[in-house]
Amino acid sequence: MKRIVIFASGSGSNAENLIKFFHNSDNASVIQILSNNPHAKVLERAKKLKVSALSFNRIAFSKTNDVLNILNTSKPDLIVLAGFLWKFPEHILNAFPNKVINVHPALLPKFGGKGMYGMHVHEAVVQNKETETGITIHYVNEHYDEGAIIFQAKCNVDSNDSAEDVARKIHELEMEHFPKVVDKLLNE
Repeated sequence: MKRIVIFASGSGSNAENLIKFFHNSDNASVIQILSNNPHAKVLERAKKLKVSALSFNRIAFSKTNDVLNILNTSKPDLIVLAGFLWKFPEHILNAFPNKVINVHPALLPKFGGKGMYGMHVHEAVVQNKETETGITIHYVNEHYDEGAIIFQAKCNVDSNDSAEDVARKIHELEMEHFPKVVDKLLNE
């Protein structure tokens, strides 16, 4: 059975979707949620779904091996970032080469980089009068949103779409595609 650990910072709708997708799977399961936000709704969602949930601070994540030690104990086959807002430290990436992926709410390389997350991305898409946007699932490296692209899915942006309209379209793409791509990666 393959093991998935999810890092998330916020509400956790993608994390919950992944947990439910793999709940009855013979192939994989989400074994743990880790969050940099002790008040994140994702921690409540995980507990309701009977998945281990822990929070940590920046020192435990970047300056010590505390989070790395948790991961070494959990032995994940894949680490999935689902709305996780901190840059991933190189010591963890080096311990899990090509095992850390992220979903980004735009078609990278457009609208990526530090500070480009959530509504910031959708507002930029609307302000730039883009006619399409989408999601990018990519490997995580030492730079924000620059890892190798695994998968992209697109949707149209209508001229009268608000950032909230774009957010809804992106959320639908994430719900549909993210679990399937994770499953496929685990089967390769």
